[in-house]
Amino acid sequence: MKRKGTSTARGHRPGELLGRVVHLTLLVFMATALLNSISDLATANSGVYLSQEDFLTQSYPQGVPEVQVVWVTGELKEAITEALGHELGRLRMRYWDDGERTAWVLEELGKEELITVGITVRLGIIDQLDILVYRENRGWEVRLPFFTKQFFGITLDEENALTHNVDGISGATMSVDAVKALAKVSILLDQQVQAEKFGG
Repeated sequence: MKRKGTSTARGHRPGELLGRVVHLTLLVFMATALLNSISDLATANSGVYLSQEDFLTQSYPQGVPEVQVVWVTGELKEAITEALGHELGRLRMRYWDDGERTAWVLEELGKEELITVGITVRLGIIDQLDILVYRENRGWEVRLPFFTKQFFGITLDEENALTHNVDGISGATMSVDAVKALAKVSILLDQQVQAEKFGG
C-alpha cells in the first residue's frame, strides 16, 4: 500500500516534483533568451552602416562628381594582386574625383563575408575610411572610429607597404587584414589615376 502524500517517482512528493519541473523549464527559457539576445546583438552590429550615396555626399559636400573608370592592367594589376593576395577579378574600377581627391568603394572578403569600405585618397594619402557594409557576425569593431582613424594620413612606401602600423582587434584578424588590404588598393588606384592625369 502507498502511504498518503507520497509518490512512486523516486520518493519525491508530487508538489516537489512539479516544482523541479517548473524550475528546469524556467532555466531553459532563460538560457534560450540569453542566447537569442547574444545572437540579436551580433546581428545588430552587422549590416549597412553608411550607404554609398551618403559616403559620397559626405566626401564631396559641394557636389558629388561624375563617376569615372580606371583600367586595372599591367603593373597596377600585379600590385593589386599582391596587396590582396589574389586577383581583383575585374578589369576596371569605378571612382569619383573632384580634382583634389579620389573616392573608392571597394569590397574584400573577411572571414566568410564581404566587407564594403569607402575610402578617399588625396594625392596618394588616405584622408577618410569608412566601413559601409559589414556582413560578419563577429569583428564588427572594425567600423568604429578608434580603428578606422588609424588609416588617416597613411600612404605606401617603396615596397607598397602601409607607412604606419595599424593595430589589430582581438577576434577580428581577418576583417582587419581585409580593410588594410583595401587601404593599399585604394592608394594604388589613386596613384594610377594621378599618373594618367599627368601623363605618367
